[in-house]
Amino acid sequence: MPLNQDFVGRSFVSPVPYQVGREHIRQFARAIGDDNPLYHDVEAAKAAGYPDLVAPPTFLIVANPGTLGLPTDDPALGLDYSLVVHGEQRFSLLRPLVAGDELVTTSTLTNIRTVGTNEVLVTTYRYDTTSGEEIAVGTCTLVSRGSAGPRE
Repeated sequence: MPLNQDFVGRSFVSPVPYQVGREHIRQFARAIGDDNPLYHDVEAAKAAGYPDLVAPPTFLIVANPGTLGLPTDDPALGLDYSLVVHGEQRFSLLRPLVAGDELVTTSTLTNIRTVGTNEVLVTTYRYDTTSGEEIAVGTCTLVSRGSAGPRE
């Protein structure tokens, strides 16, 4: 069954800010195998001019937990996650993310297009601090395999 095109353009704002913690940064850096001292050592980060630990650029992927209220989480969209594969993820940082930042994420389902028998969903994200400073923008592409309607 094809996805509900009425969802294109819908935006959702995270109901609770995501607080970036030192241990979250360290754990993420360890998980990706990056031993950059800016990600692990507060004094090294401060010596480099940052107020606290710096998060690796791809850290924002963990600031997208299921509690965001994403457009893709609404059952009325018709997305069957057993058919989904991750297509692409991009982030554009306006400044480094640091421990202590509190993020509010606005996600918008910007496109659903048919490619063969598949549907490709594009969601954009805007990451702002609770004080309103824009930190980053992101794009996530998901592929719903075999869900496109029959060709006319």
